[in-house]
Amino acid sequence: MKQVLFFLLAGSLLIGLSSCGKNNSGQLSGVQNRPSWKGINPYGMVYVPSGTTHIGQSDQDVFSTYTQRPKSISIMGFYMDETEITNNEYREFVYHVRDSIAHTIMGDLLEDDFGNEYIDWDYDIDWEDETLDEMYYQGDNALSGKREIDVEKLNYAWEWIDWKRASSRSFDGVRSDLINREEVNIYPDTLVWIRDFSYSYNEPYARNYFWHPAFDDYPVVGVEWKQAKAFCDWRTRLWNSSRSSKEANTEVFRLPTETEWEYAARGGHDLSAYPWGSYYVRNAKGCLLANFKPGRGNYPEDGGMLTVPVNAYFPNDYGLYNMSGNVAEWTETAYYPQAYNHMHDLNPDLKYDAKEDDPKALKRKVIRGGSWKDISYFLQTGTRHWEYQDTAKSYVGFRCALTFLGRSINDLK
Repeated sequence: MKQVLFFLLAGSLLIGLSSCGKNNSGQLSGVQNRPSWKGINPYGMVYVPSGTTHIGQSDQDVFSTYTQRPKSISIMGFYMDETEITNNEYREFVYHVRDSIAHTIMGDLLEDDFGNEYIDWDYDIDWEDETLDEMYYQGDNALSGKREIDVEKLNYAWEWIDWKRASSRSFDGVRSDLINREEVNIYPDTLVWIRDFSYSYNEPYARNYFWHPAFDDYPVVGVEWKQAKAFCDWRTRLWNSSRSSKEANTEVFRLPTETEWEYAARGGHDLSAYPWGSYYVRNAKGCLLANFKPGRGNYPEDGGMLTVPVNAYFPNDYGLYNMSGNVAEWTETAYYPQAYNHMHDLNPDLKYDAKEDDPKALKRKVIRGGSWKDISYFLQTGTRHWEYQDTAKSYVGFRCALTFLGRSINDLK
């Protein structure tokens, strides 16, 4: 009986193999009609080539922290935004979430063959329709009778897989145990301009910085770590939605790891203290090379009182602007003081997805580059610093990275 069953299964398998493709030559030729892939060149991003570098303090450790001990590492090639994400770019994300909520309320939905609902973007939104009143401030919350969107309602939900847990030999659960679901309010905290400074008049920035066209090309601030992660997920969806069904989806947009950020900031100059490749913050003419705090209370000496446009100053040799100064930048990496001692030397990184009830120390995420309010020590490419993932600051922004798939561009040359 077992022999009969074996032959029946073997026969079925042979029939399946003979009928599943058009290859009747008997030669191994791989699966045909695969999606095309010629690589991508995302707008506004530059390629950072694969290579080896030494991470760690490039100058004197003036605070004697010993948190950035020298280490030789190799980094796989990746794309990185040439500038920090601007107010206007982040506003596109805010508008998308706002419009998605409005379409859902209005019932502008379609259903596919599998019962999944999605928005029909062909419909125009009538913002005067009373059906959308729930999206606006009402009653005592309305200011002078203005019809203003209630930003507390601008929430974005996304899902991601815990790959580290999935790879653990001890994991014996089901796939649903690996899927994490997040929902976060994505509107920037504009009140950081007041909260971050005591006895300082910054209300005009709180009212205007994110919305006024004068600041469209300035870096977005007031964004928490999870808000930056939500933006990366939305950007991935935006990119993939523009691809045809015959094209493969790209790898996900994400925050750069701490070591990727440092490697990119050095611009190909190993052990350089600053992105421009020297140990000084001024050029031969005495001009400051970044937006930071060069002296006590002398904020405007570098040409910017607070933040400046994201393409101000000269880029480094990879074509990246403001890797030091302007705003510090979120990275993917969890902050641990002696992390370099434990990281692998191939694409090193340390991740920890902190829960709401975790201790504050476990919610620290690495920020890099220093900002407009920092002294030059924090601008050095090897200086590590951190912020809590659930805090927003007037001096912290971000930029995205994207892993390059396939052989290094350098090899192709």
